[in-house]
Amino acid sequence: MAKKDIKDFTQTIKESTSKAPEKVSATVKTVAETASEQHKRISEWTKPQKRTFVLFALLMFLVMVLVAVLVFFATLKGEERTMVPDVRRMDLADALMKMQQRELYPRLTLRFTDNPLDRNLVLDQSPPAGSIVKAGRRINLVVSRGAVLDKVEDYSGRNIDDLKLYLQGLSTTTKVLVSIREPPLYIFDNSAPGTILDQTPKSGTEISGPTVLDLVVSKGPEAKDIPMPSLIGLSLREMASKAATTPLVFKYKMRAAHDKENPGTVVEQSVEADTTLKQLDTVQITVASPTARKGYTSGIFEYTLPEYPYVVPVELDVIAPDGTRKSIYSVKHPGGAFNAPFSVQSGSVLVLMVSGAEVTRKEVK
Repeated sequence: MAKKDIKDFTQTIKESTSKAPEKVSATVKTVAETASEQHKRISEWTKPQKRTFVLFALLMFLVMVLVAVLVFFATLKGEERTMVPDVRRMDLADALMKMQQRELYPRLTLRFTDNPLDRNLVLDQSPPAGSIVKAGRRINLVVSRGAVLDKVEDYSGRNIDDLKLYLQGLSTTTKVLVSIREPPLYIFDNSAPGTILDQTPKSGTEISGPTVLDLVVSKGPEAKDIPMPSLIGLSLREMASKAATTPLVFKYKMRAAHDKENPGTVVEQSVEADTTLKQLDTVQITVASPTARKGYTSGIFEYTLPEYPYVVPVELDVIAPDGTRKSIYSVKHPGGAFNAPFSVQSGSVLVLMVSGAEVTRKEVK
């Protein structure tokens, strides 16, 4: 570089240096003047302007806080958090499926309970339902193993209808552990019809869950020869008494009395007296209509019963208009078509009972 150029460059630096304090001073002066003007301008604001400014500042602060809260809860609600479902009293398989849907994992504790039918039910859980936990959390479940053991009772000698009523009564308060396989095996036996002769499982067999009983039941003694009684001339009451003690099935029809026939009595029987019959053979009986009386109605009550495996007690009651009740016909019947003659006050109600339970009723008009 030429000496002249160096000299010119040095001179330029000196001039710039000498002017620098003046430039800095001018800049500072400008900033101070600007700040002074801003301060003066703010000081000249009216009260409404100042109030607006303060409210705007507060609004901006609240917006910032709200944004922060939303971001916090959005983070909390993410996939890493979930709510614990209520799985108490649910079957274990269903409870596990529900846990899996929430990405939760069970830790099982097994224990025995008094009820065998509680087996595999969730009894308790921890944390409780509704808790917010991280996905992947272990949930403690207490699961029933059922009862330790129970035993089959001895039902031999009991009537099967009584046993069914007993089990039905238990079902209204708790789940029935023992049920009867239908239909039972019926055999002829000298025991009363409906008596339980044998059972499987045997009495004392230990069980831990629902058990089905196979029963052997008496259908009564094998059919015997029965001499046909003479029924001609019997009144309706006498006929009902005879039917109650004779192991035959009587079917009735009613017609007007012919010459020399007494109204309200048996006038025909389809089988002659002293004829040998088998137990529960059917005999047709014809009854002459009772003498007409004001306020009374006569006829034949008819109803079709289910077929029973053995004879059951069937009873026809009458409830008079004054509310009094009495039995007018009672027999042992195998089921199927049932009928019985009656002569009662008009307005009475006939009630058919089978094994002590009402089957149907009909008003007599």
